Amino acid sequence: MNVDGLLLELYGRIPELARRAVDGLDATSLAVRPAPDVNPIGWLVWHVARVEDHHLSDVMDEDQLWTTTEWAARFGLDADPNNTGYDHGPADVERVRPDGPDALLGYLDAVGARTDAFLEALTAADLDRVVDDRWDPPVTLGVRLVSVTDDALQHLGQAAYARGLLGG
Repeated sequence: MNVDGLLLELYGRIPELARRAVDGLDATSLAVRPAPDVNPIGWLVWHVARVEDHHLSDVMDEDQLWTTTEWAARFGLDADPNNTGYDHGPADVERVRPDGPDALLGYLDAVGARTDAFLEALTAADLDRVVDDRWDPPVTLGVRLVSVTDDALQHLGQAAYARGLLGG
């Protein structure tokens, strides 16, 4: 298996996990917190899409879909390019209100389609390109790609657990 095939397989798992978490839920259910100060399913899936859009737009040197389309409005938010969910407190989490599962999955699918096109063109040598020199050691493209999927899979596991608590 080549590097693009491996990464396409890894990133290809994200949408299916998200679909299982939100299937059949309405906007109200997506906002239910399983416990006080625990993130709801809607926030978790939104965060997954936002991190992928934010981080991979940066390495592609492209504008985020969040800022160039109408997705933000479907979540009741401004198109702030820096709002990815990091450092969100309870009030910030409450403000993320997808209008339903179609908003979550539509945004995630749009981001994923762009990610797939990027991944299809990658070579093994591309993974060593430094994409963030604010860290020591500097972050390479390979490390960034792994970091995004690591975050996504953890949060989608949380969404699956929360879904189970809702009885689904």
